[in-house]
Amino acid sequence: MQLLEIEPLDLGSDVRAMGLELTEADENREPIRGADAAKTWSRVLLAIAAPENWALDFFSHLDRLRDYCQRHEITYRDATKHSIVLPALELAVLEPLFDRFQAETFGVRAGGPLAEGDPTLEGELARRGVDAYHSAFAKYSFCAICNFEDGSLIILSEKLWASEVIRRVRPALQNQEIEIRLAT
Repeated sequence: MQLLEIEPLDLGSDVRAMGLELTEADENREPIRGADAAKTWSRVLLAIAAPENWALDFFSHLDRLRDYCQRHEITYRDATKHSIVLPALELAVLEPLFDRFQAETFGVRAGGPLAEGDPTLEGELARRGVDAYHSAFAKYSFCAICNFEDGSLIILSEKLWASEVIRRVRPALQNQEIEIRLAT
């Protein structure tokens, strides 16, 4: 049995954030990894981003990512010399991608200036990694930091609340052995 716990985070007065943690539901609370984690995280991300246009931001191990995308015929855009953007992917593509790259930290953006690109943010992602989202998240429905190896997804958003995330995620995970709850 898996546990998806959603918790508001205090990252300072200038940012609203929540953490999603995917762990074993037993007393050890070890992060879920591997294919099971990729299956859950891909459904969670699609459910949260569903009403918006969204993209993945990668800024490390780019040669491996390019090779993977080319072999699997996945569209991507070299945003800068040191960052790649993958536009919204369907579940059948997203799940194996997450399984392959779950040891990497990468980001997600939804809504906002995705269609026309965001050269300022994309340049900062290449320079500062996911820390760049701190000054840009308000332009988007949300920005998120994916650290699936540690079993976590951190969402920065002025538009989403933990209760809304639960409402979106619950139907996507029904018929799975996953307990979803708000952290107490």
